[in-house]
Amino acid sequence: MKKFTRTKEDFVCDHCGASIKGTGYTNHCPNCLWSKHVDINPGDRLNSCQGMMRPVRLELDHGEQALIHKCEKCAKIMRNKTTLNDSANALIGLAKSVAKI
Repeated sequence: MKKFTRTKEDFVCDHCGASIKGTGYTNHCPNCLWSKHVDINPGDRLNSCQGMMRPVRLELDHGEQALIHKCEKCAKIMRNKTTLNDSANALIGLAKSVAKI
């Protein structure tokens, strides 16, 4: 059974170096869209993997955009909601890169 733990924390993106102000629901960098594999259950910060999560595609999920991330270390695939403060250029770039494949 998955439980969500709201963990409000600021962080520096390990991919692009941006300083990010967390909301408690922040699970990826809004500038480059990368994430980090830190949770077993959302928000718990208990995963020892700590691998970088590459944004690999966008999907439409019940009318909302979802980012699909793949861990560069263990290959785990995870889905995360996009947010209003996500970079439009990064989202468009991801969509274009997937369309070329």
